[in-house]
Amino acid sequence: MWKSVQRAGRATAHLFLTALMAFGTWIFITVLLITAVGTAALVGIWLLPETVLLVRRIAGAKRNLTAAWTGVKIPEVYQPLTGTVRERVVMAVRDPGTRRDLRWMVAYWFYGALLALALPLWPVGLLVDGAWCGLLRREAVVLPLIVRLADLEADWSTALLKPSPQALLTAKVERLAQTRADAITAHGAELRRIERDLHDGAQAQLVALSMRIGLAKRAYGRDPETARKLLDEAQDQAEKALAELRNVVRGIHPPILTDRGLVGALRALAASSGLEVALDDGGLEQGVRAPAAVEAAAYFVVAESLTNVAKYSGVPRAEVRLVRARRSLRVRIRDEARGGAVETGGSGLLGMRRRVAALDGTMEVSSPAGGPTVIEVELPCVW
Repeated sequence: MWKSVQRAGRATAHLFLTALMAFGTWIFITVLLITAVGTAALVGIWLLPETVLLVRRIAGAKRNLTAAWTGVKIPEVYQPLTGTVRERVVMAVRDPGTRRDLRWMVAYWFYGALLALALPLWPVGLLVDGAWCGLLRREAVVLPLIVRLADLEADWSTALLKPSPQALLTAKVERLAQTRADAITAHGAELRRIERDLHDGAQAQLVALSMRIGLAKRAYGRDPETARKLLDEAQDQAEKALAELRNVVRGIHPPILTDRGLVGALRALAASSGLEVALDDGGLEQGVRAPAAVEAAAYFVVAESLTNVAKYSGVPRAEVRLVRARRSLRVRIRDEARGGAVETGGSGLLGMRRRVAALDGTMEVSSPAGGPTVIEVELPCVW
C-alpha cells in the first residue's frame, strides 16, 4: 500500500507541474495572437521568429519534464534562426519543428489538465485501496490509475514532441558533416605534430649519428682511439634516435594497446601517471575486445584526463571506470579537484571531444566550481 501511495504521489507531482505548464501555455495564447496580428499587418513580422524561439523554449521545458518522468530523453531538432529578419522569418515558417511545437501546444491545452482526473482518485483510492490492501492483502487498484494518467500524459507528449525520422536523419547528417570536418582538422594537426616530432627529434638525432659515423671513418686509419670514441657516441645517438621514434609511435598508436589491450594499457598509464588511480575495468579484461579505433580513443581520453588532473587539479587521486554497454564502451573519469575545467586554455578537452566525435561518440564534461570534475564518454562499439 505504501509503495502505491509513493508512486501515486510522484505521479500527482508530475501532473501538477504539467497542469501548471498548461496554464502557462493558455496565457501564452495572448502572445500568439499579437504575433499573428502583427505578422498579418507586416508591421510586427519581426515578432514571428522571436515568438518561435519562445515556443521552442517552452517545448524544451516540457521535453525535460517528460524525460524526468520517463527516463528517456526526447531529442530536439530545430533549424537555427540566424541572418536578416527576412531569413529568420523564412526559416521559422519552413522549419517542421515549428509546426510540430504548435501542434503539441494546441493539444496540450486540453490534455494538460489531466490533474483534474487524478485529484478525485485520491480520497477514493485511500479509502478503497486501504481496505482492499489492508484487510484482503490484495494489490492496490485505484491509486495505480493516477500513475497510468501520468504515463498517458508522458506518452502523448513524447509522441507530439518527438522529431520525425526525416528530421532526425537530417540532423544526423549535419552532425556527421561537422564531426567529419573536425576529424579532418584534428588529423591535419596530428600529421603536423608527427612531422614536427620527426624533424626536431628523430631526424636531428639521425643526422648527428651520420656525422659521427663519417668522422669515425675518417679517423679510423690515423687515430683508432678517437674513432672508437666517435663510434661510442654514435651508438648513444642511435639509442636516442630509437627513443624518439618510439615516442612518435606511441603518439600515433601506443603499442601497449596492441600487446596488452585497453585495460592493461590503462593500468600501465595509471602506474606512470604519478597519481593514485582507482581503475574499475568493468570486466573488459575478459571477453571480446573493442575495435582498435575505440580502444585508442578511450586510451587517449584517459591519458589526457589524467594529465589534466596531474597538471591542474592539485589532487593526488583520480577514478577511472570502464563500462561495457550493449552497443557502446563508456569511460568515466572523476577527480575531486576545484573544478572549473573549460575547453580552452590548452586543457586538451577540445581535442578529446573531436576524437570522440570522429567515432560518432558523445562526451559530457561536468566541472562546477569547487568540483568534482567528471568526464563521461560513450563510444559506439559492436562487441
